Amino acid sequence: MREANPGNSHRKRGFQLKANKTVWIAGAALTCALAGFATAGISAASTPSAAAPSATPTALPTDGGQRADPSDGGATGIVQATNSSGFTLKTATGVTVTVTDNASTTFLKNGHHTSAKAAKKGASVLVLGLVDSADITAAKVVVQPHGDGGAAAADAAGVIPFQQGIPSPDRSVGKIPDYTEGEGTIQTGSVAYKATAAAQAVVPGGIVDRVVKLADGEYEVHNISINWPHHCFVNKDFKVVGYE
Repeated sequence: MREANPGNSHRKRGFQLKANKTVWIAGAALTCALAGFATAGISAASTPSAAAPSATPTALPTDGGQRADPSDGGATGIVQATNSSGFTLKTATGVTVTVTDNASTTFLKNGHHTSAKAAKKGASVLVLGLVDSADITAAKVVVQPHGDGGAAAADAAGVIPFQQGIPSPDRSVGKIPDYTEGEGTIQTGSVAYKATAAAQAVVPGGIVDRVVKLADGEYEVHNISINWPHHCFVNKDFKVVGYE
């Protein structure tokens, strides 16, 4: 399904493997994005998560993707402004995200705990938490020293910003599993955050509004607010293997 073109709904996806395009991406960006999970001690029970969310999107918006019920996911970008309740960030494709933090939000920098002050204007951050459209209630904020908010990775992957009325391209990179859009089980907490962090290190620019575990045990990480890619596939070891 292509969210910017609702006419293509629930298509069965066949197994695809592009020559020389299998994606196994670790790199510094992924290392930074995943840093601190072990030391932070974040679990599904201790972090904000959706209450029995539906795996099926509920409405068609006008800004780049279908909406799911609030689910755990996240976004990468540059902090634009801070306020008493959190901050706003802008992704590499220009999407503005409102982040709310609280006493239970964990802030990390270089794999170590830090204060909320580290998420200052101009900082590159990965935010993980409960996503509701372009609002995130942060469970974890990873400050990325010398980061660019995902700009280089988005450019390398060919991420396409959202444009109203422009259909998403029928394009895939790497291994795309045999699945039907809407199937699978919504993930919460640390599993959702690890899959989101892996996907955002490779194809940032949009907002991950849900992570779904597929029948084969791998994960579909769903992006909104960009025209492509909408689906990023992460294996059991939290490595990106493909996107479309």
